[in-house]
Amino acid sequence: MSRTPLLLLLAVPALAGSFFVASAPPALAKLSVCNKTTHSASLALGFFDGKNWGSAGWWTVAAGNCTALIEEPLNGRYYYVYAEHHDVGGAWEGDRSFCVKQGRFAILSRTDCMTQGYEVKRFFQVDTGNSTDWTENLAD
Repeated sequence: MSRTPLLLLLAVPALAGSFFVASAPPALAKLSVCNKTTHSASLALGFFDGKNWGSAGWWTVAAGNCTALIEEPLNGRYYYVYAEHHDVGGAWEGDRSFCVKQGRFAILSRTDCMTQGYEVKRFFQVDTGNSTDWTENLAD
């Protein structure tokens, strides 16, 4: 991911105030996550911008809705997502560790999370197949 997408990635949630991004049809976004469950979920995104690893969050996606995490053509093949189910517990996780924290965050590191005062969450890999547009679905 180039520097411009990283700046936009970090600006989108900040502009949303509470990190709640209005739902949009997947076709309008370049990296979207759709929540196919009956409970809302919180999302965090892990990425490599060509130089640094980083993570950003949190976005809230209501049940049955989609939210855009990146709103421009994708430059990388792999992105990483961690999501937590509200009300019912549980998470969608994987085997890639990234730093997170409570509330809004944008972290340009994925090492020494604990010593920097962050938590570690295990993100799952999203393989876009080098597509410039991708929608990932969360389901029970």
